[in-house]
Amino acid sequence: MKFQKIFTEKKLVIGMVHLRPLPGSPLYDPKTMDMKKIISMALEEAKILQDAGVDGVQVENMWDIPYSKGSKISHETTAALAIGLNEVIHHVTIPVGVECHMNGAEAALACAVAGGAKWVRVFEWCNAFISQSGYIDAIGGEVSRMRSRLRAEQTVCFLCDVNVKHGSHFIIHDRSVEEQAMDVEAQGGDAVIVTGFDTGTPPTVDRVQSCKNKIELPIILGSGVSTANAKELLMHADGAIVGSWFKEDNNWKNPVNFQRTRDFMKAVEELRGELK
Repeated sequence: MKFQKIFTEKKLVIGMVHLRPLPGSPLYDPKTMDMKKIISMALEEAKILQDAGVDGVQVENMWDIPYSKGSKISHETTAALAIGLNEVIHHVTIPVGVECHMNGAEAALACAVAGGAKWVRVFEWCNAFISQSGYIDAIGGEVSRMRSRLRAEQTVCFLCDVNVKHGSHFIIHDRSVEEQAMDVEAQGGDAVIVTGFDTGTPPTVDRVQSCKNKIELPIILGSGVSTANAKELLMHADGAIVGSWFKEDNNWKNPVNFQRTRDFMKAVEELRGELK
């Protein structure tokens, strides 16, 4: 499935639905935040994002810190993420994707197929890096074969990070970000995500444009995009995934704020008008 077919608008914007701590994670507390309340909050935030004009939303287990890696992600995490994802999909009309930390692309793909998501974000499709959870190896080979087994090639896309935030990339320091983007394209990814160093930190225009110059895949901004820099960065990219900026006080742990999101989307809509 081609990522470009999911969205009708150019310079697409994906908002984040960060599920509160799920069953099995250290912060999960069924007395104060059971699954019913987790889902209720997720639906409220997804609706706010849709009403503010975003083009899609992505559901993820951001609160499940500290994160487990790949194959160590528990069954209860996958089950809870799938339920939350499916509920969001049935309560909005815009496309929905999913991510499972840390680099849990197989769990996320299972959720996507069961729940009906259109894409999976993959932190490490090619190469490797050292994350806050330790060594993270490439998972593109495994998850692409899983997608084939599940007959999901025409229904689920993979959005693949290069030089992803939240870690050290010294072990592949001889590979430029542009070369890593070329690796994703050569190894069958559907889109490339370019980020800054951390959540809330944007990539540079030069980094985004240099990747754009080397590959044909869509380039998606993956961190640090704000109302102030959206037009400048989106001039060089095909879209953006926005989490922190849509939250109160620019803090991912806070609730989604309608006015912040709407102001951002107004800037994007102005850019779309200028590009017509």
